[in-house]
Amino acid sequence: MTRLRILLPLWASVVLVGAACSGFPGRPGPNSEVIAPDQILDFSILYAQNCAGCHGAGGSGGAGNALRDPVFLAIADDSAIRSATSNGVRGTPMPAFAQSAGGMLTDKQIDALVGGIRSWAPASDIRGANPPPFAAKTVGNAHHGADVYQTFCSACHGPNGTGGNKASSIVDPSYLALVSDQYLRTEVIAGRPELGAPDWRGNVSGRPMSDQEVTDVVAWLAARRATIAGQLYPDSKTAQYQEHHNVD
Repeated sequence: MTRLRILLPLWASVVLVGAACSGFPGRPGPNSEVIAPDQILDFSILYAQNCAGCHGAGGSGGAGNALRDPVFLAIADDSAIRSATSNGVRGTPMPAFAQSAGGMLTDKQIDALVGGIRSWAPASDIRGANPPPFAAKTVGNAHHGADVYQTFCSACHGPNGTGGNKASSIVDPSYLALVSDQYLRTEVIAGRPELGAPDWRGNVSGRPMSDQEVTDVVAWLAARRATIAGQLYPDSKTAQYQEHHNVD
């Protein structure tokens, strides 16, 4: 009995000491394990950390296009989305995210991003419409593109593309220096719904743009791009090209 009286206080002391130690500052709590950055496969985390800054929360659009737009997802297949995400787009602010291209993400993380973006809006959301293809099939004609621009774009962007009552300049040298021809094509086809810009069907009522018209108006825009990024005005070679092709 005497021995039990001695042991009980000792056990009580051990329990109290153990409880006190568990509360030491800096001691990891339950479920506090840190996941290594290259092991994160949760789409919402990956998107928020790598994509939302340009493409908006939930793919709603920002400096970059809205990735959850059903028209964009109808024309850009998995391969196109994966290529841009992995390798970036040269000459634009879109960086490479894959480790194989100098980025921070593994192939599994790239797959998680592609799958998550693809899950936002199935192609069926565009109700059976037949948009022009993502990539151009022919070489654009800048001269014809000038006529296409007047028909489909000038009402919003002004007669010369320098801005109108409904939209800003689309020929600003700084803007064109930051975007690729493919980006311009994607914008013409998918529009910018978050900014009120229509897709290829909505510029002229009942008159959707054809594949060739999209290709030609992109060529017209590209002809206004400075040959050296950051060069505010076309050099003599570009000016000669514009004069030869009657591009204002």
